[in-house]
Amino acid sequence: MVGQRPLEPSIMVRIHVPEHMFFNFLIVIIGLIAFEVISSVDNAIVNANVLKTMPERFRQIFLFWGLLFAVFLVRGVLPFLIVQFANPDLSVTEVINAAFSNDELVAQSLETSKPLLLLGGGVYLFFVFLGWIFLEQKSYAFSLEGFIHRQSIWFYAFASIFLTAVIYFSVRTNPLLALAASIGVTAFFITDGFKRNAEEKEKELLGGKLSAWSKILYLEAIDASFSIDGVIGAFAFTMSVPLIIIGNGIGAFVVREMTVKGIKVITKFVYLKNGAMYTIGFLGAIMILESFGREYPFWLAPLNTFLLLAVFFYLSHRELKKQHS
Repeated sequence: MVGQRPLEPSIMVRIHVPEHMFFNFLIVIIGLIAFEVISSVDNAIVNANVLKTMPERFRQIFLFWGLLFAVFLVRGVLPFLIVQFANPDLSVTEVINAAFSNDELVAQSLETSKPLLLLGGGVYLFFVFLGWIFLEQKSYAFSLEGFIHRQSIWFYAFASIFLTAVIYFSVRTNPLLALAASIGVTAFFITDGFKRNAEEKEKELLGGKLSAWSKILYLEAIDASFSIDGVIGAFAFTMSVPLIIIGNGIGAFVVREMTVKGIKVITKFVYLKNGAMYTIGFLGAIMILESFGREYPFWLAPLNTFLLLAVFFYLSHRELKKQHS
C-alpha cells in the first residue's frame, strides 16, 4: 500500500509519551494555533461586521454559545469524521479509541489509510489556494499576484490539468488515491460555493433584513464552512486527532477574542490573508507529496506557518507605515 511506513510517535497520543516528544507536541500545537488564527481572519472580519448590527445580548449569546459550537461540535467532531471517512472499516468507537489508546491493529489500519486522507486533504487545500490566487480580489503583496489574477480565465484550465496529473499518478500507484483526489475536489467546490454565497449574504446580514437569531444561525454556518480549511490543514501538521483538537480549539478561542477586541487592528495588516493562503497552498503541496510516499520532518509545517506569518506581517507593517508617512 502506498505510503505505508512504520508508525511514528506523532500518529496518536499514547499513554506513555517519551519526554522529548512533549517538545515536539508543543511545537505542533503552537503551529496549529497560528495556522487556525491566520486562516480564520476572513471569518473573524465577517463575524465582527455582522455583530455590530446586533443588540449586545445577542452578541454575547453568539460569542459564548458560538465558541462552544466552534470548538466542540465543529473542530472537536470534524477530525474524527474525516478519519472515519478515510477508514470505513472502522467503527466510530474504534476511531475514537484509537486516538487515545495503543491498539496496534487499529493504528495500523489508520496508517494504511493515511495516504488517502493526505491526498484528499492536500488536493482540497491546493484548490483553495488556486481559487484565491486566480479568482479572488486581494491586496497584492507581489506584482506576480496581480498578473495571475488578471489571468483568472485560466483557473479552470490550470486546475483541471493539475487534477488530471494527480489522478494519473494516483491510478498508477493505487486507484483508491484517485478516488481520494476526486473527493478533495468535490469538497472544495461545495465549500467554495457556500463561501461565495456567504459573501453575498453578508450584505443582507449587514442590512438588517434578518432577525438577530437568524444572523446567529447564519454566522454559525459560515464559521463551520471556514473551519473546514483549518481542520483539513491540521493533518499536514500531525495525524494525532487529540493534538488537532487542542491546537484548533485554542486557535478558535483566539479568533473569538480577536473578533471582539482586535479586529480593527488585524484588518490594518492587509497582507495577512495572503500569508494564510500561501500557507494553505504549501500545506496542500506537502500533503500531496506525502501521500505518494515522501516524508518530511514534523517541524516543517509549523516552521512554514511561522515563517510565512512573519514575512507577511512584516510586509503589512511596512505598508501600514507607508500609509501613515
